Amino acid sequence: MYEFRVAPSILAADFARLGAEVDDVAPAVPVVHVDVMDGHYVPNITLGPPVVASLRGATDRQLDCHLMVTDPGTYAPILLGLGVDSVTFHPEVEDEPLALVHRLHELGGEVGVALKPAFPLEMIEELLPHLDMVLVMTVEPGFGGQAFMPETVPKIAAAARWRQANDADYRIQVDGGIALDTIEAAAAAGADTFVAGSSVFGADDRVAAVRALLARARMAAPGGAPGERS
Repeated sequence: MYEFRVAPSILAADFARLGAEVDDVAPAVPVVHVDVMDGHYVPNITLGPPVVASLRGATDRQLDCHLMVTDPGTYAPILLGLGVDSVTFHPEVEDEPLALVHRLHELGGEVGVALKPAFPLEMIEELLPHLDMVLVMTVEPGFGGQAFMPETVPKIAAAARWRQANDADYRIQVDGGIALDTIEAAAAAGADTFVAGSSVFGADDRVAAVRALLARARMAAPGGAPGERS
């Protein structure tokens, strides 16, 4: 099992002081989550390559980019070229998602695939052996601050069962409504990476907020806390 980690989502940060916001959480986390929205795949528009480039120069934390865009084949390589560590895309917008996974691996990045709440794990079964991460959306993509959807928990468990049954090696990330009252259900189902926006950046002490989330997750972990594989 992978070690639990919280990935603070900068969607909930103060964009006017983004570098300082990331510095504030950096002591408690190895990775920062960056939502890239194009106004087409989802109605919202967030940030693009120039801001990601600036952020890359401002932190040594890993950058995990979730692409909520209609053309990940164009933008994922650009982001990898800017030095992000991982990119995650939604497979239904790609005619050949497996080819894109391989292409992005060749460019040196880790690659994940995201599933909206309505989409079953079976939709990406052919991709699973090739992925570094499966992102189970626990809200509808496009906006921060939404409530966790408990009906997505069985999909987290299905991803964990498939990983174990097929000796796969992907992380299971959850994104949406992750807070002290929801992280236990996600962890108990098998998630190991928790995207948290408002529950981290909305706290007075961001480091303490991350540590509290991790403590709750470890309490709920099946068979005890995960090991130390990062």
